[in-house]
Amino acid sequence: MTAPFNFGQLKFLKALTEALFDGAEMAITPDQVVANVTELFGKIGGTKLKEIQLSLTATEIVLGPMFAEVDVATRVERIEDRMRDSSIDLFQDMGRLRGIIYACYYGHWQPGLEPGDQDANAANPVHRQIGFTLPKFRQRGSYDMPLAPVRGREIDPAHILDANSLEDEYDVIVIGSGAGGAVAAYNIAGWDYKVLIVEAGPFYPSHAITHHELDMIARLYKHGAVQTTTNRDFVVFQGRCVGGSSTINNGICLRVNEPGRTHPDAKDVLAKWAIIGAPVDAAAFHDSYDAVKDMLGIARIEPRSGRHNGPHLINGWHAYADTSDNPMDKRAITDWFDKNFGPPNTPTACAYCGYCNSGCAYGRRMGVAQTYLPQACRDRGARILPDTKAQQILWQTAADGRREAEAVKLILPDGSSRLVRARVGVVVAAGTIASSKLLDRSDIDGTGYQVSLNVASPVVALMPEGAGGDAWDEDQMSSYVDCGDFLLESHFQPPMSMASLMPGWFADHSQRMKNFGRVHSAGILFPADRRGQIVDGKLKFRLDVDDDLPMLRRAMATLTKVHFAAGALECYPALAKGQKVTPDMDIDAFFKAAIREQDDVTLSSSHPHGGNAINENPQYGVVDPECRVHGTTNVFVTDASVFPSCIRVNAQWTTMAMAQYATGRHDPFR
Repeated sequence: MTAPFNFGQLKFLKALTEALFDGAEMAITPDQVVANVTELFGKIGGTKLKEIQLSLTATEIVLGPMFAEVDVATRVERIEDRMRDSSIDLFQDMGRLRGIIYACYYGHWQPGLEPGDQDANAANPVHRQIGFTLPKFRQRGSYDMPLAPVRGREIDPAHILDANSLEDEYDVIVIGSGAGGAVAAYNIAGWDYKVLIVEAGPFYPSHAITHHELDMIARLYKHGAVQTTTNRDFVVFQGRCVGGSSTINNGICLRVNEPGRTHPDAKDVLAKWAIIGAPVDAAAFHDSYDAVKDMLGIARIEPRSGRHNGPHLINGWHAYADTSDNPMDKRAITDWFDKNFGPPNTPTACAYCGYCNSGCAYGRRMGVAQTYLPQACRDRGARILPDTKAQQILWQTAADGRREAEAVKLILPDGSSRLVRARVGVVVAAGTIASSKLLDRSDIDGTGYQVSLNVASPVVALMPEGAGGDAWDEDQMSSYVDCGDFLLESHFQPPMSMASLMPGWFADHSQRMKNFGRVHSAGILFPADRRGQIVDGKLKFRLDVDDDLPMLRRAMATLTKVHFAAGALECYPALAKGQKVTPDMDIDAFFKAAIREQDDVTLSSSHPHGGNAINENPQYGVVDPECRVHGTTNVFVTDASVFPSCIRVNAQWTTMAMAQYATGRHDPFR
């Protein structure tokens, strides 16, 4: 493997690390942190590595001459002036390097006899510094689910192809193995077609997944979980492995506008779709939800799995709403999530280790790689080709003059290309960004427009000593509040991921991480509807100043008040400058002043959707109400990119329901 950084870049990274930990005790050396950064980007490679290399060079220029040569105090002054406190967008973007440095400190892993060896990390010095215990060494009571693996759910390796076993033609080629692609492949194979599933990422069965966060995130996420929008203001989390994002998500399953689970004043998503030219049969769509529910065993999680952080949000909300004069607060919905982490109350239920976002090492998550994909292969003859990119759909002209997919050009792991014929048709389900890129390269007009995001941002709360328990020893996300305009969702992360989202600089950040066992956390989730566009293969996205920014401020302020109602001593919203909020402050005024533009706050999304919207009129959409690409006979899109507007809730279940709606009710190719 070629070294990702040259000598000068490594020297700068070390100097930056030393400055960012000024005033803090380090459990490992700056050189070890730099080695971790090098390991991360060595595994990511590609365009993201080139971007970070350019960013390092630019940041070194911004921080002034001889940055690595001046004393640490001078480096700190420059960082404070030119990165932490700057109002210049470019400098603020460079300031996000701090998250990578902190993540690679708290993601430190000591090598052992085998990958992800927990025994070798029983005395991990960084874990000891913050009071964190790896799952293998946690003391659990008799009422707890044992942290034991469940086997037998995985894809048979015999059904995984390589270049030598790849055939020249299949009936249907499904591009993408995530939520939309897996459901579509299973259904289409059931219509007696020979199906090839093409996946750009690797095949990682549960027994190959470990708690080495840095390694798993580098291998299972697109761009190692540092994929950003063009302005670098949003981090967009997407899985890039067999099973897609269902392999590395929190399993949250919410329907749009489900009675009793959705705020009664929330906008009706399906009704809006009908108004804008995308009618969906609501009864049939909810039947599709039910079919997915049966396959995945979706059910309400057990409260014991979210025993600390989950009640914190629910109880805090009730205390807050009791004093609120906002009628919408009185009608808000608070509940535990439905998930595919079950079945609950059985020996194979979720063991709530807290590592959902880096893959389930215990085989307990009922993701598509444990349900739809193995059944599509074992029972219906489908096959999976991982580590392979779909470059282009090739066309011929059908008898009626429309375009008809004839073959797909694939880029194999060794970089060579190969044409594979599709005798019947093609299904595109690679996710909003990748599907838009593929369709655009295949000469489909109008792709990648009006992309929506469910925008997330965290607020961390410091609790009194001994209050609430260790939030890291449970399910990462367990409860939610639907406030009507936005959602609040409990969440907590293992050390590496938590460090990247924990606001603060220098010794402040270190002290907040040392309180790892005393903090609770939750995030906001609000719909930014049709604000984005795929430009040159990347997502360009800006919040609306008049609509989105006021909602962002209000949601962050509300969540902060909820934390204080739950007993928090101080809160750390994910602001670029790392400010803390205390109960005696005017919280609304604080957020109005602190968030002037989207650069001022850390924003992310795991739910990009839209870009290839359903619409009856090809002038306003890429696919018709059956999810067939306009002007073609045999190409369908079955992922979240077909959503005509923002669905406002976590997208996994709705994406699967859309694929079921398009391919499960009848043979889409007849």
